[in-house]
Amino acid sequence: MRLKVKKIFFVFLLILSQFTFAQDKRALEIEDMFRIKRISQTTLSPDGKFVAYVLTTINYDENKGTSDIWIYDLQNGEHKNLTNTPYSENSPYWFPDSKHLAFVSFKTGTPQIFKINIEKTQEAEQLTELSTGASGPVISPDGNLLLFVSEVYPDCLNDECNKQKESEKESSKVKAKIFDQLMIRHWDSWRDEKRSHLFLLNLKTKELTDITEGSIHDVPPIALGGKLDYLFSPDSKEICFVTNTDKMIAISTNNDLWITTLDGKVKRKITTNQGNDNQPVYSPDGKYIAYRQMARPGFEADKLDLILYDRKTGKIQNLTENFERSVEEVLWLPDSKGIIFSADNHGRRVIYKIDISTKNITTIYDKHWNTDLNISNDGSFLIFNQSSVTRPVDIFKLDLKSKALTKLTDFNDELLSQIEMMPLEEFWSPGADGVQIHNLMVKPPFFDPDKKYPMVFLVHGGPQGAWEDLWHYRWNPSLYASRGYVVIMPNPRGSTGYGQKFTDEISGDWGGKVYIDLMNAYDYAIKNFSFIDKNKTVAAGASYGGYMMNWIATQTDRFKAIVSHAGVFNTESMYGTTEELWFVEWEFKGTPWTNRKLYQKFSPHMYVDKIKTPILVTHGAFDFRVPESQAFELFTSLQRLGVPSRLVYFPDETHFVAKPQNFKLWMTEIFNWFEKWLK
Repeated sequence: MRLKVKKIFFVFLLILSQFTFAQDKRALEIEDMFRIKRISQTTLSPDGKFVAYVLTTINYDENKGTSDIWIYDLQNGEHKNLTNTPYSENSPYWFPDSKHLAFVSFKTGTPQIFKINIEKTQEAEQLTELSTGASGPVISPDGNLLLFVSEVYPDCLNDECNKQKESEKESSKVKAKIFDQLMIRHWDSWRDEKRSHLFLLNLKTKELTDITEGSIHDVPPIALGGKLDYLFSPDSKEICFVTNTDKMIAISTNNDLWITTLDGKVKRKITTNQGNDNQPVYSPDGKYIAYRQMARPGFEADKLDLILYDRKTGKIQNLTENFERSVEEVLWLPDSKGIIFSADNHGRRVIYKIDISTKNITTIYDKHWNTDLNISNDGSFLIFNQSSVTRPVDIFKLDLKSKALTKLTDFNDELLSQIEMMPLEEFWSPGADGVQIHNLMVKPPFFDPDKKYPMVFLVHGGPQGAWEDLWHYRWNPSLYASRGYVVIMPNPRGSTGYGQKFTDEISGDWGGKVYIDLMNAYDYAIKNFSFIDKNKTVAAGASYGGYMMNWIATQTDRFKAIVSHAGVFNTESMYGTTEELWFVEWEFKGTPWTNRKLYQKFSPHMYVDKIKTPILVTHGAFDFRVPESQAFELFTSLQRLGVPSRLVYFPDETHFVAKPQNFKLWMTEIFNWFEKWLK
């Protein structure tokens, strides 16, 4: 009896200690986004002994991040900062000896490529000195050649010409821009006269060759490219690259694969598909080039299939025609008999393997969000980056035989141990036509099921995108939850990771089935989760999510307040000011003058007089995807209608709010807006 009492007392103490430990934690803060060290661009050395990666540290006071190249020794578990400079370095690429790394540094003021010995403490050797800069280093398998890209004037045949033109441009008092054709700007920058060219540097002779000399076409293409769109063949004698040679790229998604000799004089296009082809990867035995393909021209969210090109016969075969997901990263097995690839599935980025002879696909790893895939030279293990809703990126090693998973980095462990975050949950709700809709949910820290909590309803952008089990630095559900909200994140029609038919069903129907999917998800959550206060719900979204905020405001009064960031308000004026015309022409089945009824049918500005919900409008000046005029039109209309509204305008931001101090202001304004209207 005495032993039983002692046991019960011990269990009580254990539970109490866990409760006390939990209460010692705190909620996630906006400032934590700047305290977190950010890992990216992870790459495994050819001998499988070292992992190189980029570690970015945010300096809030200086309002910027600084990146360094680090390596991890898989043999002794040690991390080492290779660069450790006040300048930012990125894009590590291994030499075949596994002792040297190429990387990009801003040490000279312009990006240039350097080489460093990972075993010796010595200053890095500068490999490029172009006035136009150099980025994206790729080393040939024999270690003698370097591929990189630089934005140059197409008619310049040497760097002196580029330097002179740039000098004349900078010194001129006239800053006018003159264009004869689209596109005139992209994402956040004006196109001007320069184009991205592919260069080859012979590391022995120092001879520099512009592989795409005189070309007005960008390598890599300006949009819809793969992870890497230029590389050497295994014998270092051939180069494969991706470009779009159509005359008007504003309406074209026709990226193609080209192969060329090392001098760039003999080029040949090897893809004839009118859709998007990208991310070529040579098989280790040199027999094949694997790449990704979107079949339908003009559609940027078509399914990406894995295609195999036989270099000897020119025969092409689709390896994933019966696979319902879109291929992301592509990685050959060392024996050239199979391919490792990733694909999005139900909010996760899953790792798969395909046998190229049978097309049989097996799942290797299906948890969380996995990127930057690498495989050891003996095919025994994978190295990759992984994040989740509750954890920023760490580097992991997966043993392919035992399936043992090992976390290799711990930069953020101490910080995260202080923070209480709730795990990701999910549920399904009935959408339009009875189709089931997948929803993600994050509860507030220190959640009490007997309490009532306000709800934040988040709508993702794209619209061909999704909410996923990953760590996001702008739309972080755990950060919203930290303010005491239940966060609901639906993946309605148009979302990726649920099959191409599901993705397709938003095109031409922006405010139709997807709106029903969303509102049904909202109603389902209100009805089935007693801890949600149905009288205190708010909504937010960006890009297409911002569009949906504007559309929702014209259709329902379910929400107490709305935040619309970078949202489309007037679909017709959006067409005339955005840059990638293929997108709007596909989504609205033509131009405003050929299909005006559809543009107007789903344009929030046509129904703006119906809006009663208070709206916070936020936007960046250098957003050329959804131009700032959309925010101005919306805010002007709301003010004239007397709808409670507020405009937060960032003259130094793009489609995203990225600068640390701007981000803090943005999130503070969002939280204050919600709290104001939930009182």
